[in-house]
Amino acid sequence: MKNLQVLLVDDEDEFINTLAERMELRGFNVQTAINGEEAMDRLARGLPDIVFLDVMMPGIGGLDILKQIKALYKNLPVILLTGRSSTEDGIKGMRLGALDYLVKPIDIEELIRKIEENVN
Repeated sequence: MKNLQVLLVDDEDEFINTLAERMELRGFNVQTAINGEEAMDRLARGLPDIVFLDVMMPGIGGLDILKQIKALYKNLPVILLTGRSSTEDGIKGMRLGALDYLVKPIDIEELIRKIEENVN
């Protein structure tokens, strides 16, 4: 599982930077994006092995970004990140093509388990 390319999309700087650091220490190659537009730009330049996408972001929300990702990159694995109060959005996202969702705060071991389950 080492050297997998991961894209983390979340508008919370401290959260995304800390999570990226923790994943990099475990051997993942991590890119970050702080909004949907930046995420789509990164995807246009090269696809990662998996995307972790926050549901609640200002501007274009995570579910709308998920729709765009699935329209352009149907087979790209996407797992949603959601707050406790928005688990319904996680379930809605799965209906739109997300593989799963994780509730914040994220347990790094659970996140890695999701990668192992969903990336060949």
